[in-house]
Amino acid sequence: MTGGLIAAVVAVFLALRFRSRLRRRATGQPTQHVGLDSVTSDVGLVALREVKERFRGRIFRVGTLLILAVVAAAIVIPTLDRGKAEPLRVGLVGSLSAPARAAVVAAAHGVGTTVQFVPEASEAAAHTQLRSGDIGLAIVEDRQLIVDKPIATTDTSTSAQFVFAAANNLGVLAAVEAAHLTPAQSSQLAAAKALPVSSLQPGKAKGAVQGVSIIGLILIFVMLSQYNTWILIGVMEEKSSRVIEVLLSAVRPIQLLTGKVLGIGLMAFGQATLIVVVALALAKSVGSDLLHGTAPVVLVSTLAWLVLGYAFYCWVYAAAGSMAERQDQVQTLAFPLSLPLIFGYVVSLTAASSGNPADWFKVLAYLPPTAPFAMPVLVGLDAVTWWEFLASAVISVLCTVAVARLATGIYRRAILRTGGRVKLRDVLGRAAG
Repeated sequence: MTGGLIAAVVAVFLALRFRSRLRRRATGQPTQHVGLDSVTSDVGLVALREVKERFRGRIFRVGTLLILAVVAAAIVIPTLDRGKAEPLRVGLVGSLSAPARAAVVAAAHGVGTTVQFVPEASEAAAHTQLRSGDIGLAIVEDRQLIVDKPIATTDTSTSAQFVFAAANNLGVLAAVEAAHLTPAQSSQLAAAKALPVSSLQPGKAKGAVQGVSIIGLILIFVMLSQYNTWILIGVMEEKSSRVIEVLLSAVRPIQLLTGKVLGIGLMAFGQATLIVVVALALAKSVGSDLLHGTAPVVLVSTLAWLVLGYAFYCWVYAAAGSMAERQDQVQTLAFPLSLPLIFGYVVSLTAASSGNPADWFKVLAYLPPTAPFAMPVLVGLDAVTWWEFLASAVISVLCTVAVARLATGIYRRAILRTGGRVKLRDVLGRAAG
């Protein structure tokens, strides 16, 4: 994934470099022959500087630990609650045959719980235990089931589903005994499997895939918001402290900007990879089913769109940072830039929760500002083909090249202008030209 980020940034840089040479040739300006090794070395030095600076910062280390703690809690706590679940207590009035006992145990396993049999001296004693809540079900002589309060057919609780399953299993067992079937016939009947049921319409995504779609959305939103803000603030601080003047005396603006977004991007995706690896390892070690059954394509698509989303937004935030000079100006710029992120995150979270994306939502998967959120949801819901995924990625890459070109022009024109906030209309025309 880091290699994909490097390739994307290098491709954008080379495209801008090629266009700059064509412009100088058209205007008759002499072309500066700079070797590729020198260019990549300067970009690499700037990127390495960003990586070291961010890694030494307390915000990165503390933030990483907090995120890992939240992920660990989300995975481990449900398993602790599951381990503390007490078995369902079933009172027995009279004897319970071995087949009937096995049928009740099978009913409990079918709803994901266990059962504990409690002998009762009489039916009246069982009634007393039911009213006090010491037992949830009483079985009288293999033929009658008694509960304290009526259970609605729409009740989906574990205890209700267990009562229904136990009643059904015991009813089938009583019917088999009444039919006087041979042992072979009884075994054949017990081994019967339900017929498969197919549907004309695709079903909604459930379980791990839908869960990972939501978790992936949260990861993308947090990563993009955090690291793009770092870029904006970092560019502003270099400008306000006049450090940028020293840096530009050694490297060109495009090299400085490319190295900055590459270095911060490496930190972002290194942190994201660490979170994913820890989550998968922890879920497997504690036996959590939160990520069980997750398709690898869902994880890959989430990380891929994290790369593409960062590659698109990082240039925008860098250009905005070059236009600011104070912290209050950063806050003013950050809010409108975050609106597409918030919109894409909210609508994608709604679609992932419902499991049935609307047609207008599918359009958002082809718009670069919202595609990093919408496309992983469609992949998780199995509502997109491979060529649609590829088409969206190509559109995002092409738009990223255009945005990078414009952002580089704005950065070059605005980064050395001090004395107040630079207005967009003052640099936009020159940058586009």
